[in-house]
Amino acid sequence: MATRRKWIALYLKGVAMGSADAVPGVSGGTIALVVGIYERLIAAVTAIDPTRLRRILAGVRPGNSPDARAAFHEIDGAFLLMLGAGIATAVVAVLSVVNHLLTTQPVATYGFFFGLIAASAAVLLDGVALDTPRRQGAAIAGFTVAFLASGYASTALDSSLPVVFVAGAVAVSAMILPGVSGSLLLVVLGQYEHMSGAVSRVIGGVVSLARGEGAAGLTEVVPTIATFLFGGIVGLFTIAHAIRYALDRARAATLAFLVSLIVGALRAPLVEVSIRLAESGEPWRAATPRFALAAVGGAAVVLVLDRYSAAIEY
Repeated sequence: MATRRKWIALYLKGVAMGSADAVPGVSGGTIALVVGIYERLIAAVTAIDPTRLRRILAGVRPGNSPDARAAFHEIDGAFLLMLGAGIATAVVAVLSVVNHLLTTQPVATYGFFFGLIAASAAVLLDGVALDTPRRQGAAIAGFTVAFLASGYASTALDSSLPVVFVAGAVAVSAMILPGVSGSLLLVVLGQYEHMSGAVSRVIGGVVSLARGEGAAGLTEVVPTIATFLFGGIVGLFTIAHAIRYALDRARAATLAFLVSLIVGALRAPLVEVSIRLAESGEPWRAATPRFALAAVGGAAVVLVLDRYSAAIEY
């Protein structure tokens, strides 16, 4: 019974991480820190390598089963599977809701995102030191990249499979870093609404298939989801490791870059709202109150999370 409770608790922690990963501004890595599994997660992810994966796959042969189990234990496979199941459950559920909100209440939804991002940046700025030219340069670079990408991607990038692959690589690798939201980077790249819609279409396709109505909906969206996931796998084992290496070698400069990236990304929800308002003909002045109210709500969520994470950390 105790073991079952332990795995259920881990699954629920994954649900909490997935819920955070699905909304821009809150990092799943931050949630992992709050619930006390961040170091174990990093250790498990960085323990995965081609040799261990080959040993696990070789377990299909009966004679290799003991070694495969050992390799699975070395990467903390049961932990990753249960946590991953919780994350996947939450991402699918939350993105479906968000996709509906982006369709029906885009101004308030992006206002909420703006508050999440702004509060995340404000909280993290306390830990950033800009006392050397190297760190100042990293901060300027991070802000510039995010600010320019936030405006360019929304209008210039399409949602072709190569773009979706890159988006998956960047977003999934960011999920394991405290303070950096993978969904925020999807907004910066102009792919958040596209991917949330894709997840909703997958759910609709599965329901249609279960009802015997055919798999036409699934066949249209599966290539997009598969490409995103493949990009995420590549990103997890390349970009994430590169960022961890940078944190080990130049932690202060890397943190300055990452936090400034968040500050620069504040432009993204503003650009998205401007596009929606231009399409509907509504002026910014009329939309500002509900945008601001939603932003306050988003900021409050981050401040509450930060308060509890500080209590746990100290």
